[in-house]
Order: sequence, then structure tokens, then C-alpha cells
Amino acid sequence: MIKIVGLVVVALLVIFIVFIATRAPHFHYERSGVINAPAEKIFPYLSTFQGGHAWSPFERIDPNMKMKVIGDDGKVGTVMEFDGNKDAGSGKLEILKITPSTEVDMRLIMVKPFPADNLIEYRLTPEGTGTKLTWSMSGENGFFGKMITVFIDCDKMIGDQMNQGIKNLKEVVER
Repeated sequence: MIKIVGLVVVALLVIFIVFIATRAPHFHYERSGVINAPAEKIFPYLSTFQGGHAWSPFERIDPNMKMKVIGDDGKVGTVMEFDGNKDAGSGKLEILKITPSTEVDMRLIMVKPFPADNLIEYRLTPEGTGTKLTWSMSGENGFFGKMITVFIDCDKMIGDQMNQGIKNLKEVVER
């Protein structure tokens, strides 16, 4: 009887591991919102770390987060290191690409709560009398990342943070 229970447990564990291993290796989360302002007014809040302080939902999670900018803020290659509480995490952001009033690409390297290496993209496009901001994050899921997606709806969790950030930015820019 104990052997049968043991075999069933092992079989279930193998099935679970195979299930995790077959999950998508790549993820992409994206949210958009329209801000009633020209792209030129919005862009500095996206292209500089200083501008990000005004609206970032992640900085609001931990108001005591330690941040250090290395380089010339708003220029390609500039890095912001951050170290926050368990909810905000720690890691660094690096500006990879800037196209004035149109797009910003950043690399997000997380150290805590778990390692990650993701691409953050901000895109600004005209929409009526305002500007549509599209914010996306994409990356690769290793085994641990795939396992997390079994238990947590990461699209909802990250998407909710993105929606909050877009709302915060809209409030700041439209004042």
C-alpha cells in the first residue's frame, strides 16, 4: 500500500513538472491609456528616471526605496539601481533606446524577490486630441517563472500595476 501511494505521489510530481515545463517560455504584458496632452509633454516623464518619480507605481509601493542613478539621466546607457522592500524588490533599470516623443526602451534586471531580465517598452502615438501610451513588459520564463504562472495570474498582477502607473501619469500630466 505504501509503495502504491509513493508511486502515485511520484507520478503526480512528474506530471506537474512536465506541465510546468510545457508552459510558454516567453511572456508579454501590455496595457494602454490615452492621456489628454501632446507626446512632448508626456515624454520627459518616461525618458528620465527623475520624471518617473512623479508617477511610478513601484516607487509608491515603497516610499523609502533607495535609488541611485548612474550616468546622464535621460540618455541611452543610464542606469538606475533600486533597492526596496520585499514588495518593491531590488534590481536596476537601464535606458536602451530613446526616440524623442515616440518611444523609450529599458532593460529591467530584477535581483529580488527573484531574478528576472525583462524588456520594458513605452510607446506614444497620437490619439484624437491626446496621446496613447502603450506600456509593455516582455521576457523569458525559466522553470521557476513558469511555475509562478501556475499559481499567480501575472498578466493581471503586472497589468494592474501598469494601469495604475498610466493613471498616475495621466493625473500628473493633465494637471
